[in-house]
Amino acid sequence: MSVLHKYTVIAPVTLSIALFITSCTENKVSQCQRLIRVVNAGTSLIDKNKGAQVITSLQLSKDLEFVTKSISELKLTDPKLKEFQSSFVKIFQNLSQAIAKAGRALGATKTAEASASGREKIQKARTEIDSALTTATTIGKQSDTLMNEMNKYCSQPE
Repeated sequence: MSVLHKYTVIAPVTLSIALFITSCTENKVSQCQRLIRVVNAGTSLIDKNKGAQVITSLQLSKDLEFVTKSISELKLTDPKLKEFQSSFVKIFQNLSQAIAKAGRALGATKTAEASASGREKIQKARTEIDSALTTATTIGKQSDTLMNEMNKYCSQPE
């Protein structure tokens, strides 16, 4: 076996073992960083797509579902971080649903006809959009509060 071939086998195995060991002994700070990184990714998606059109809103909803899944799949051992994780999963699920609802309502306004039933459809959609935006605003405030609490917790010494 050549020296180069030995290193191509040894290096990945060594890296895998090192990652396994560090993941088992992960401390609060590294767990905080992982959770914050995923939450920030979701938040930046929202900031980037504010006021977007129907298709973008529906895609944002799907992207937030992915963020929700990513948050829920984090393997955290710190009990308090697990609570934050659970709360952020709920926040992003609810936000995804509110944005999808607003996107569908916005789509309904685009297909409304110029008639009495069309105006009724638009009014109903407007009410749904307002409701979804109110829900999203409330969820956003909850997220900000939770993020502040988590940052405070994460900045405390172990």
